Amino acid sequence: MSKFNLIKERGYIYQTTDEIMIEKLINGEPFTFYLGIDPTADSLHIGHFFALTLVRRLQKMGHHPIILVGGATALVGDPSGKKDLRTVLTKEQVDHNKQEVKNLVQRFVAMDGDNPAIIVDNADWINGESYIDFMRKVGIHFNVNKMLATDCYKNRLQEGGLTFLEMGYMLMQAYDFVYLNRNHNCVMQIGGSDQWANMVAGTELSRKMAIASGEEKPDIYALTCPLLVKADGEKMGKTATGTLWVSRDKTTVYDFYQMFINTYDEDVERLLAFFSDYSMDEIKNICNENIITAKKIMAYEITKLVHGEAEAKIAKETSESVFAGNITDNMPTASIEKVTINMGINIIDLLTTVNIVTSRSEAKRLIEQNGIKLNGERIEGINQQITLADFKEQSLILQKGKKTYLKVILI
Repeated sequence: MSKFNLIKERGYIYQTTDEIMIEKLINGEPFTFYLGIDPTADSLHIGHFFALTLVRRLQKMGHHPIILVGGATALVGDPSGKKDLRTVLTKEQVDHNKQEVKNLVQRFVAMDGDNPAIIVDNADWINGESYIDFMRKVGIHFNVNKMLATDCYKNRLQEGGLTFLEMGYMLMQAYDFVYLNRNHNCVMQIGGSDQWANMVAGTELSRKMAIASGEEKPDIYALTCPLLVKADGEKMGKTATGTLWVSRDKTTVYDFYQMFINTYDEDVERLLAFFSDYSMDEIKNICNENIITAKKIMAYEITKLVHGEAEAKIAKETSESVFAGNITDNMPTASIEKVTINMGINIIDLLTTVNIVTSRSEAKRLIEQNGIKLNGERIEGINQQITLADFKEQSLILQKGKKTYLKVILI
């Protein structure tokens, strides 16, 4: 099977500007491509990591990756798919996030050997431009009516809050592609499907700038991956406690593993295709034989890829032990001050304090549905008081539903 078909078979290809030419590129001699990541946080979420798995696959095929960390674009904020203006970060926040993201990227993409990736920062070529110079060079090639018709601005426009700051984002990302093509011979951009309009804008800007300067139009292409969504259409990586991060300081390895253990059966085959090196025939056989076993394999493989084999084994063993009703040192824990319990605490207050629920209303609903247990016993009602007597050896075990356990320790 050709290299392109291997990528396509695994479900990576959603949109292309020219599939025939991209197929020739991937099947042919090594070429340079890039993936852009804006450091709007000091970690990567699972959506970023999904795109990085395609970078890894293309790199192993011999193609040359560039990871663009958007130090300039992060100061503006991508409006794609947003109903509200993104939080405007300070330069100091972006500088901090950039270094953290670069460190994480280097864990997943080969930075040495015969075909090392390079990491670049668009602040290096955008921040030095004056506003007038940039707009005369780039802005003149953009039609506002056409921009407003794209999906990336529709939500913000419909909410009546689209700002001029956000309008500049497409110009900056489009120019990134032109710059990388001219200075690194980069001929393809990859990214999520929510970036389609921005990526196409880059190919069009390249053509228009070449025509304006009397140069030959370069052949550059865009390829998007599907967004990582669950079978119910919800974006994958949004958990009850927030975003699923690849940094263990933000999402514990156990919680990371559990998120994938709890995925829909319908998602298992696709996730194994993206995050494991099993062949598609092997994946189909695994899923057809036993979907529960397949789900455990999938959760383990993704956790191993992100956090390493040793951590994945601990997460797997902890999950199986907790699910069997055993108490283990590696199970998720939260702490609560003894003074808070001295006079007793209402069960709803306890559940929200240790963040096993996201709201008081969720806590009340789960209790009324017999969905909360304490030390293996169902909670009697929303008015139940928890006292020091409930803490055996300075801890108690909370259970939400069938799969979520939390050890609460007195301090």
